[in-house]
Order: sequence, then C-alpha cells, then structure tokens
Amino acid sequence: MADKGDKTSPAEFIRQVQTEGRKVVWPTREETIRISIFVFIMMIILSLFFLGVDSVFGAVVRWLMTLA
Repeated sequence: MADKGDKTSPAEFIRQVQTEGRKVVWPTREETIRISIFVFIMMIILSLFFLGVDSVFGAVVRWLMTLA
C-alpha cells in the first residue's frame, strides 16, 4: 500500500487497471439474456403492483376529500 505522498506514474496506473480488468468475470451471452429477461419481468410486476397501490391510495384520498 502506497503512502499518501507517493504518486503512481500514469504507466503504472494503466498496468494496474489492465491487471484488475483481467480479473473481471464477464457474463456469457446466455446469462446476459436470462438476467435481462428476469429484470424486464420484475419491472412489469413491480410497475403493476405500484400502479395498484397508487390507485388504492388515490381512491382513499378522493373518498376522504368527499367527507370534508
């Protein structure tokens, strides 16, 4: 670990970035497609859920406004 006063040269920084980049485990095409489909399905489910919650709260607020 370098001290705060020590500077890393630009060439050394690039070498460190390349070394760390080689350690990354990239997903396969199939994994990427599967995860994208899962995210899309979850987005649809959650948007429908929040639409329902918002509609219920809106109806409750409209009903409360009629009482005032």
